[in-house]
Amino acid sequence: QLQLVESGGGSVQPGGSLRLSCAASGSTLDYYAIAWFRRAPGKEREGLSCLDSMDGSPYYVDSVKGRFTISRDNAKNTVYLQMNSLKPEDTAVYYCAAVYLVPQCYTPNYDIWGQGTQVTVSS
Repeated sequence: QLQLVESGGGSVQPGGSLRLSCAASGSTLDYYAIAWFRRAPGKEREGLSCLDSMDGSPYYVDSVKGRFTISRDNAKNTVYLQMNSLKPEDTAVYYCAAVYLVPQCYTPNYDIWGQGTQVTVSS
């Protein structure tokens, strides 16, 4: 059974950077679509970026395009989210999630979730 653990969150000033990690255990990430989500206080969960299960193509929502980069290290069974030019509105709990073998990673059907990591952007 695949399990996910996020790390790398913290506090940073506006304009700063953080790299979040999503370490998988219990299974390899082969054939899993992987996504990063966030939930800000008082707001609904928002999908940010994902990697397709078949060809690993990355996708980004407009709010993070050009600032965030999703990547995957198969040797470490880990997915990363590099976040640059952070803004106060990026403050949220960030989650990674996985779903097995879907046609495209932009799907609401993620069924394996990590526990989340807090990111706070403040001066």
